[in-house]
Amino acid sequence: MSVTPLSLPTPDPVAAAHSARLLDHIRADIVAHGGAISFARFMELALYAPGLGYYQAGARKFGTEGDFVTAPELSPLFGRCLARQCRDILDALGGGTLLELGAGTGVMAADLLRELQSLGVAPMCYAILELSGELRQRQRQTLAERVPEFLDRVVWLDRLPEPGLRGVILGNEVLDALPVERFRITPAGPRRLEVVWGETGLAWREGPDDPAVTAAVARIEADLAESLPEGYTSEYVPHLDAWLQAVTEPLAAGAVLLIDYGYPRRAYYHPERVTGTLLCHYRHRAHDDPLRWPSLQDITANVDFTAVATAALAAGLTVAGYSHQNHFLFGCGLMELLAEANPDDPVSYLEQVRQVKLLTLPGEMGDRFQAIALTRALDLPLRGFAFRDERGRL
Repeated sequence: MSVTPLSLPTPDPVAAAHSARLLDHIRADIVAHGGAISFARFMELALYAPGLGYYQAGARKFGTEGDFVTAPELSPLFGRCLARQCRDILDALGGGTLLELGAGTGVMAADLLRELQSLGVAPMCYAILELSGELRQRQRQTLAERVPEFLDRVVWLDRLPEPGLRGVILGNEVLDALPVERFRITPAGPRRLEVVWGETGLAWREGPDDPAVTAAVARIEADLAESLPEGYTSEYVPHLDAWLQAVTEPLAAGAVLLIDYGYPRRAYYHPERVTGTLLCHYRHRAHDDPLRWPSLQDITANVDFTAVATAALAAGLTVAGYSHQNHFLFGCGLMELLAEANPDDPVSYLEQVRQVKLLTLPGEMGDRFQAIALTRALDLPLRGFAFRDERGRL
C-alpha cells in the first residue's frame, strides 16, 4: 500500500548528506543535457551512479534492516523449489553452470547450492554477476556462514561471461530495477515525462514530441487494439531488447529463469491503471515519489512480461513457460517439501506453513509475482510450469 512521502521516516544526517551528493551529481547531469533529462536517465543515476546510486552505496537494502524483503529472505523453500527446476535442466545438459544476476544478500545462492547438493547435482561453478562491492562482501559472508564448503565454487563477475555457457541464468527481482521511460497521453499525443531542476529541487515536466516514445506507445496500443485515454500515465523499459540480448548471449544451451512482479501487457496497460506502476521502497514503506531522496530509496516498476517474451523471441530464445509464482512453486514441489516438515514440532511446522502462505497466497507474493522461462537448445518440459502454464496470456 502506498503512503504519502510526509509519513516517511526522516533520513539521518549521514544518509541525507549522501543523498545531497547524488542530487548535486544529477543536477549537473541535467545542466549538461540542456536543462532536462529523461526519467530513464534519472532512474539510472539514482540507482546505479558509481559510488552514489542506491545499489552502489553501502546502506542495507534487503531484509528486515533494509527497505524491502525478497522471497529468498522470506523462506528457504523458495530456493529449494528453484533448485529442483535447476536440477532437471542440469541433468538434461549433463551438468553445467548457474549464473545469478544480482544475488542480493546471497541467501538464494546458499539455499540453491545446499539443495542441489542434497539432490546430487551441485554445480562445479556458481557465478554471480554483481557490480556492488558492498553486496559482494555481504554475499561472500552469507555463503561463508551457510555453505562454506561451496565457497571455492562461487565466482563473482563484473561483466557477463563469454558465449558458451551451458546451464541456468537466474534473475529474481532483477527486471523491476531496469530504468523505465515515463510517458503521459496528452491531447497532442504521447509525451515523455522529463526530470528538471526547479525552484525547490527536482521536478517533473512534459517534454516535447519524441519519436521513440511515440513509437513505443504505438506498439503498446497496437497490442491492446485500443488507444490509451488522455491523461493516462505509465512507463516502459526503453532498452529491454538490448538488455535481454546481452544477458542471454553467453547462453549456448539451457534456460533463463526470471521471477518478478508484473503483468501481461493487457493487464499492465489496463485503462483503469491510469498512473502506471512506478513505486519506491524506503524502510519497508512504499510510496510513489521517485524524486524524493535519490540514493536512499529503491525505485521500481512492474514488469511487462509480454515485452519480455517479445524481446526473448528477438534474441533467438524460446518462451518455454509463464505462470504466477505460486503455480511455479507448486510445480516445483513446494507442497512435497512442506510435507517433509514434522507436524509433531508445532513451532517449526507452523512457521513453514506461514512461509508457504507468504509465497503463494493471492494478495501476498503468490499472484503478484510471475515466473517466465526462456530456453535455448534445450528440449525439456519444465516442471515449474506443469501445474499451470499461462503463455497464452502473453
